Amino acid sequence: MKPRLISLTTLTLVLLSGCASIDIGKSLERANQATASVTNGKLTLLQTNEQREAKLQAANRLLEQPLTQNDAVQLALMNSPALQALLAQNLAGQAAALQLGRIANPTLGFDRLRLGEELELGRLLSFGLVDLLTLPKRQTLAAREVAAAELRLAGDVVGAVVQIRAAWVMAVAAEQASQYAAQVSDSAGAGAELASRMQSVGNFSKLEKAKYHLMYADSATRLALAQARVQSARESLIRLLGLTDVQTSMLKLPERLPDLPKEPIDATSMAQKTLVERMDIGLAKAELASAATAQGITNVTSLTDVELGLRRNSVSSPTAGTNQSRQGFELAIRLPIFDTGSNIRAAMNVQTLAAANRYESTVRAAGSSLRESYSVYRTQYDIAKHYQAEVIPLQKRISEENLLRYFGMFISVFDLLADAREQASVVMQAIDAQQAFWLADSSLQSTLLGRPL
Repeated sequence: MKPRLISLTTLTLVLLSGCASIDIGKSLERANQATASVTNGKLTLLQTNEQREAKLQAANRLLEQPLTQNDAVQLALMNSPALQALLAQNLAGQAAALQLGRIANPTLGFDRLRLGEELELGRLLSFGLVDLLTLPKRQTLAAREVAAAELRLAGDVVGAVVQIRAAWVMAVAAEQASQYAAQVSDSAGAGAELASRMQSVGNFSKLEKAKYHLMYADSATRLALAQARVQSARESLIRLLGLTDVQTSMLKLPERLPDLPKEPIDATSMAQKTLVERMDIGLAKAELASAATAQGITNVTSLTDVELGLRRNSVSSPTAGTNQSRQGFELAIRLPIFDTGSNIRAAMNVQTLAAANRYESTVRAAGSSLRESYSVYRTQYDIAKHYQAEVIPLQKRISEENLLRYFGMFISVFDLLADAREQASVVMQAIDAQQAFWLADSSLQSTLLGRPL
């Protein structure tokens, strides 16, 4: 075989192997498109110090004002090392998947033999023939693995964003509830102090005094627990946002949760969401396609392997004054005698079967998870709305009437303090209901995208 023919063969192998490599920009662009409803297209991998510095400055600007829920998400996208690690790890997985579509590098062998005055130089260029024949299938598998990895990335980002939104809700609600717990404790403390004075002048028994002091002790315990919940919820949010110690000192949260939407999401419009758009179904489908393609490749590679080599030897003899070239090819075939690859093929068969059943299970469960999530969402909305429209106004009216009765000397100051505690308790229940609604809202949005929690 002539050197020109060997070079042509090598060039053909290079062209067949392709040169596809990971494109970080396009991969992130597709991830932003898939998660646009939760990230606003702001998903970015910070690769240089300049990029990190710019994002740090932007994050600090967000922290100059009380942090809204949407701002918390944007802050995490540009500031959280955990999210950056998630992006980098997924992109590394995509690069590894693309490697499946590459042909293995050829092997170049060289040998030098001498027999008397005769010198023989041998060159051997070899490559896997089965590797070459399965290249189109492996490129298809690589493309499907990358598509699946992109869906996993989108799902992981949605899951992280939902956690951030939920942590923000819990942190704000904890601070709001703590303020009312402090009011209850102050009211109980005033009642305990007044009861002590009444008992000291003989108007209260020791039993009545003890009751009011017990109320105060209980309210103090509840206040301490509420303050501990504030710290715990705040620290949880800080970890998810990836804040530094300096940024932690800058963090300010709104004084109250957002108002309820005027109308809940309509069940009919929600039902019109096509299941094809869901990430979990798309991922299960991509994994099934990858498993089927991998099974087809394994059916060949598990049975045998063929190594094709192109040889060119040069033989020279100074005495005879000759210089000859010999060329040809070598073929090495792995014989399936001791191991026919049956176990490998059986494993791939059941893996494909498992992927098919996972896909079917995901499709069947999609509608159920959506209905359940919407049911929780709608129930929490109705409860929170009930507190807002009915319970709170009624409690306010009762408090106003009790205040009038107090001024008319129909009730005592103890009755007025008890009413204040009751009003604060009802408000705290309303805060809990509002918090439950916003958590259910985040869960529903996640389920609509195909990442049920």
